[in-house]
Amino acid sequence: MYAAVQAGNVDALVIQHAPLVKRIAYHLMGRLPDTVQLDDLIQSGMLGLLEALKHYDAGQGASFDTYAGIRIRGAMLDELRRSDWTPRSVHKKARMVAEAIREVENQLGRDAKDTEVAGHMGIGLNEYHHILQDAVSCKTFSVEELVQGEDSVIDDVHGNQQPEDVLIQQNFQKALAKAISELPERERLVISLYYDEELNLREIGKVLDVSESRVSQICSQAMLRLRARLADWVEGKDNEKCS
Repeated sequence: MYAAVQAGNVDALVIQHAPLVKRIAYHLMGRLPDTVQLDDLIQSGMLGLLEALKHYDAGQGASFDTYAGIRIRGAMLDELRRSDWTPRSVHKKARMVAEAIREVENQLGRDAKDTEVAGHMGIGLNEYHHILQDAVSCKTFSVEELVQGEDSVIDDVHGNQQPEDVLIQQNFQKALAKAISELPERERLVISLYYDEELNLREIGKVLDVSESRVSQICSQAMLRLRARLADWVEGKDNEKCS
């Protein structure tokens, strides 16, 4: 079907997959402030779709929808990062939480609890939950951002990837899947409901019988815990850049 791209029938393919762009945009909007415009997300997502049509290779094994979804979501996140409304203090505190989670879990050899992380940071539980709320409300902190962004683990997927880049990406995806499977049960459930079932935070709150703000905190902590557990990948990439 994508031979139609070479035949110049791009418009038809864009129209065919436009609903995918809108679905991803609406999904992201569920956790973004009112200042973010849906049309802006859709516009950047359409650019991601065009890039997907240009670079898709069926021989790599992934379906086009899966590949395009990554490119579309990545393009939307890039746009959000360019217009990042998040104060630097929020980014800094989020990194501090991830580091605290890592240190506590290394010391205890198990999942770190909220109270333990807050205690390690020398702050109260309410302040800790406030940091989590800020991290997920002011920033599209997501699984994709573990792969993309200024402190990403893997650079964005391009058509001219080298074989070693593909291998690194495949290994990271395996490490990420393993890290997600080892999350505490409630955090793992929230991630599954959000990414697999595509429920928004309000809908997840109804499933868990908790407030939407509590779901935000759980989601944020899950992402920070993943970042903590995948820190070796980030550090390894930084070392490669310095060598």
